[in-house]
Amino acid sequence: MARPKKDSSPVTIRMDQKVYERLNTFCERSGQPKTTAIERALTEYIDAYDKLMERATEKKHD
Repeated sequence: MARPKKDSSPVTIRMDQKVYERLNTFCERSGQPKTTAIERALTEYIDAYDKLMERATEKKHD
């Protein structure tokens, strides 16, 4: 049985070859698709950035 399709948007990027090779190696080791790995990495990065900005904003108001 196929998984239900998720709401998504296609993205095309030019990626440094060394970064791409690392991504490939990571995906082979972890057994996850590149899309999943990239989505998770971006989510972690953006969440960390948002927390950092939230803390900076709180410090400005103190």
